[in-house]
Amino acid sequence: MLKRLLCSTAIAAALVLPAVTGSAAAQEFKQGGSMIVTYKDDVSTLDPAIGYDWQNWSMIKSLFDGLMDYEPGTTNLRPGLAESFEISEDGKTYTFHLRRGVKFHNGREMTAEDVKYSLDRVTNPETQSPGAGFFGSIKGFDAVSAGEAEGLEGVTVLDPYTIRFELVRPDATFLHVLALNFSFVVPKEAVEEYGQDFGKNPVGTGAFRLAEWTLGQRLVFQRNEDYWMEGLPYLDEIVFEVGQEPIVALLRLQRGEVDIPGDGIPPAKFLEVKNDPQYADLIIEGGQLHTGYVTMNTRMEPFDNKLVRQAVNMAINKDRIVRIINGRAVPANQPLPPTMPGYDPEFQGYPYDPEKAKELLAEAGFPDGFDTELFAVNTDPNPRIAQAIQQDLAAIGINAQIKTLAQANVIAAGGEPDQAPLIWSGGMAWIADFPDPSNFYGPILGCAGAVPGGWNWAWYCNEELDAMAAEADSITDPARAAEREQMWREIYVRIMEDAPWAPVFNEQRFTIRSPRIGGADALFVDPVHIPVAYDYVYSNDVQ
Repeated sequence: MLKRLLCSTAIAAALVLPAVTGSAAAQEFKQGGSMIVTYKDDVSTLDPAIGYDWQNWSMIKSLFDGLMDYEPGTTNLRPGLAESFEISEDGKTYTFHLRRGVKFHNGREMTAEDVKYSLDRVTNPETQSPGAGFFGSIKGFDAVSAGEAEGLEGVTVLDPYTIRFELVRPDATFLHVLALNFSFVVPKEAVEEYGQDFGKNPVGTGAFRLAEWTLGQRLVFQRNEDYWMEGLPYLDEIVFEVGQEPIVALLRLQRGEVDIPGDGIPPAKFLEVKNDPQYADLIIEGGQLHTGYVTMNTRMEPFDNKLVRQAVNMAINKDRIVRIINGRAVPANQPLPPTMPGYDPEFQGYPYDPEKAKELLAEAGFPDGFDTELFAVNTDPNPRIAQAIQQDLAAIGINAQIKTLAQANVIAAGGEPDQAPLIWSGGMAWIADFPDPSNFYGPILGCAGAVPGGWNWAWYCNEELDAMAAEADSITDPARAAEREQMWREIYVRIMEDAPWAPVFNEQRFTIRSPRIGGADALFVDPVHIPVAYDYVYSNDVQ
């Protein structure tokens, strides 16, 4: 796991790989065949500047590319649309040299102008991108965010195949940021042609192109014959069927009609399927950098009161909730999962203590409790988890009406400052975009994420902690790695003092595939191509 990014040109050169092709093993597999993936909910968008949920994350990665990428099934960075790059000695200037001949799905060659346009677009406040804050270290970001500039001053096109980034400070996460979906390159003419509907008519440089989208029924991805990465993708077609209940999807997989149930193994069937010998080679388990949590909107009464938020933390019985999901998780006491650098193993968090929670509510001025709303995704087990949380809150006098909605609707509610007082994040709970502690801060707890359309559903903004976070991410010297991790530990401990979240559990991932579909297990529990690295999956039916 790459914990730190180094800033000298010599070390950067070590990260530059030869021209990226399909893996050596690619030659063992014949191209062709198709795969069927099911989901309960329709896809919200395929616009890389907007899409930010686990369902569309890997779809977008198959339609678009960025300057950087990850080796499939790993968190190891490698160049993507960039053929090579250099980093200045002070860690504040990055120069990328682009691959030539890369074509968008509309047939036009991609150039450095497209890279600049895409980054100017994602940081433009009119785009309302939930990922805009990732680019805060680029010179001119504040002016763009304030509407005072149309483009990022620190992004300069040197020629059609060379682009330079100037940062206001060294940024230990910058190469990871350039591998995020938000950095993916889009053609200006397609965005202007489709406007707000670009997310339904995506045009990228990726391994697949969108061939069909029948809303509420299915999406069809077809192989990009002009894809720049030799040998990929393996499949000719992927069909995403939506509107499929997870229990029905599992039955269809058992009948050989579905290859991957995208919503996972239904909790009610988990033990039955896991203990069935015929599925032993088809179930894949993988760790993930994940935390499930309840957000409390710090801008809505009474959750603007820290004592109320602390009471909620003490009211939730996390052990009981873990039992609801058949023990596929461990209770959480802080935003970071245990395997993430910066996790504090000494931190105890808030104990489960309903009586103390009642005392805190009384101290906050609510001795008789209050009424509120708890939003949750309507896919099992999330309604059952929401009901358990509802019961725990009722025990201390908080009467929470549950609102179970489609995932896209919960995300939309969280992105508005006054719609969702409480949200159970399950089904969308945070899985790290990249393996660095800063990723659990900026988009979901930092001030930059507390914007319309953002993912900081607690609407929590602590400018002092923002400054500490920026200072921590300015440390790129590997000799100071321990110092940087300690700074992040302090940040998250202070966040828990303010209690904008009630962390609930850190979950393991389990998925199941049909015997028709092949590929390394890591591709189906990929840490960054969530849930599946579609480009590298192949069909066993092709001879």
